Amino acid sequence: MNSLPEIEAAIMQLSEGEMRDLSNWLQEYLNDAWDRQIEADAKSGRLDQLIQRAKSDIDANPVKLLDEVFNNL
Repeated sequence: MNSLPEIEAAIMQLSEGEMRDLSNWLQEYLNDAWDRQIEADAKSGRLDQLIQRAKSDIDANPVKLLDEVFNNL
């Protein structure tokens, strides 16, 4: 099984439970990959400018807690 169409065909053969298990596994896999990428970006300094900008925005503007925002809807 080497191509996307082959993988898609195999997925179509799964039971509902197996498909749910696959979906959960894939979501965990993607979450882990995202976490690794964020960690690598943080270690390399790629996020430093964004962090500084967020700190500057917080210092320059009043910041509300999410609870305050949601309670005022």
